Amino acid sequence: QVQLVESGGGLVQPGGSLRLSCVASGRIFSIYIMAWYRQAPGKERESVAGITSGGSTNYADSVKGRFTISRDNAKNTVYLQMNSLKPEDTAVYYCNVPTVQRDYWGQGTQVTVSS
Repeated sequence: QVQLVESGGGLVQPGGSLRLSCVASGRIFSIYIMAWYRQAPGKERESVAGITSGGSTNYADSVKGRFTISRDNAKNTVYLQMNSLKPEDTAVYYCNVPTVQRDYWGQGTQVTVSS
């Protein structure tokens, strides 16, 4: 089993920045993909960014140029640097690790962008 713990969420003004972290622990040999999703009230969970163990990344169009995903493979940790935050970025952000058996999810961290 894999446990994922997110941190770094909070309240920020529009145009501000936050850095989210997610640490993976438990019985695991390697992690190929680590990703960030988010879910706003009344909306479906959507993908935000993903990164492979080799450093290949992808982003949702809505966050390109503003968010940066990175990882520390030795620590099984993924980060999401969020700049130029907008009110529409307000959501619970979840860390995701897909495996052959199943997808693992963290409990989420709240990000609120409010003017």
